[in-house]
Amino acid sequence: MTLRSILSRAGPLLLLVALLVVLGLFVPDFLSARNAQGLLLSVTLVGTIAATMMLVLAMREVDLSVGSTVAFSGVLAAVTMGATGSVTLGVLAGLVGGLGVGLVNGALIAGFQVNSLIVTLATMEMVRGLAFLASGGQSVAIPLQQFYALGSGGMLGIGWPIWIMAAGFAVFGVVLNRTVFGRNILAIGGNAEAARLAGVPITRVRITVFALQGLMAGLAGIILAARITSGQPNTSIGLELAVISACVLGGVSLSGGVATIGGVMIGVLIMGAAQNALNLLNVPTFYQYVVRGGILLIAVIADRLRQTGRLPRLPFTRTAPERSIR
Repeated sequence: MTLRSILSRAGPLLLLVALLVVLGLFVPDFLSARNAQGLLLSVTLVGTIAATMMLVLAMREVDLSVGSTVAFSGVLAAVTMGATGSVTLGVLAGLVGGLGVGLVNGALIAGFQVNSLIVTLATMEMVRGLAFLASGGQSVAIPLQQFYALGSGGMLGIGWPIWIMAAGFAVFGVVLNRTVFGRNILAIGGNAEAARLAGVPITRVRITVFALQGLMAGLAGIILAARITSGQPNTSIGLELAVISACVLGGVSLSGGVATIGGVMIGVLIMGAAQNALNLLNVPTFYQYVVRGGILLIAVIADRLRQTGRLPRLPFTRTAPERSIR
């Protein structure tokens, strides 16, 4: 095994270890048990959605509507619980709302052969608008105290949001690595035409993947609503960029066909550790935007280097002229 292949496989893990060592040395209280619990809790929103964004990116597609879906599902759950007094109906409403957004995305992308970037950019705006319409433009308080346990309760000293994120990683890791459906996703991302000729039901797989993405975004929205005790239509703006960054940092290729659940978990932790350190150091919010944008840029460049194995040749770079062989 060459050094390049080792770095390609273990690069995200080495980056995470190096980051943890540096932050542990220079950021006060970063390695404390209390902060570790807070770090895991802080990444649950990104991690829950990243488990299925991995499948979308592996299929050589993208979903920019997940942040709006989180807000929409949280608002739907809050409005339904306020109207019916039922936690169960509220949770179901939030899940159905997220699933519906995913199905619409999948049907437009797979059925009408429209670019996923354009479709989900459009639905991102539309769903955010629906969230504001459903809430009347303001946060919707949730009057049911028992619902809050989903965001603040837990088992064995670990919060329910962390358990749900871990379950998502486990389920979709098995789906990707141990099922025909997962192999079909990678085949479509690697070469869609070859997959079609091999008999892969491309349309059905694409719709299913986007439906799962919407469902998990809906679940994340419900958990977030339980944590903040309300449905807020303006929450999770820009969340999709954090999720995509985490996936790409974890080795998921933007060119499709390559993804590992272990890598995605590492990418989520890298994003969370960086954000956590910025908060502990009291870095102003506008500087944090710069750092998060830089992380996304680094992730994209790293993905490109993994594909080509070399640095790009810049237009102003001079190269030696080729000699003809006589």
